[in-house]
Amino acid sequence: MWTEVESPIGPIRLTAGATALTGVFMLKHKYGPAGFPEEERGESALLTEAARQLAAYFGGELRDFDLPLAPEGSDFQRQVWDELRRIPFGETTSYMAIAKRIGDPRQVRAVGSANGRNPISIIIPCHRVVGSDGSLVGYGGGLDRKRWLLDHEIRVAGAVLQ
Repeated sequence: MWTEVESPIGPIRLTAGATALTGVFMLKHKYGPAGFPEEERGESALLTEAARQLAAYFGGELRDFDLPLAPEGSDFQRQVWDELRRIPFGETTSYMAIAKRIGDPRQVRAVGSANGRNPISIIIPCHRVVGSDGSLVGYGGGLDRKRWLLDHEIRVAGAVLQ
């Protein structure tokens, strides 16, 4: 099942199974599904709650999502995605730092690939991963959206800290 919600970075499509969110995709998402069949469009309590939490995030009222998630991927990808969820709101880390945290700095490219294939963007915050030199590199939804998300989190975190 899927639904579409509006956001400051454009329409976002949410997908869910019976008990967990399975996807958060921007339009023109690099590794998004091939299509969203109209007959599978619908509403559920889970999709409504995901939309509510995303609206609160974009409104600067939510830093940590509380939703059941079921991203489909390999064991390695899920390990990387678990590490992404540990990156604090308003902060960034590098692909190398994640590779080190999962125990193998030689896996930096594999970490980059797993990061790019994250099916639950924003909620599993792949946008918080940058190059070792701090540069913006790679984002399935486009670098303009990555920049917007990072700037948004910095603004919200700064507003709270002042």
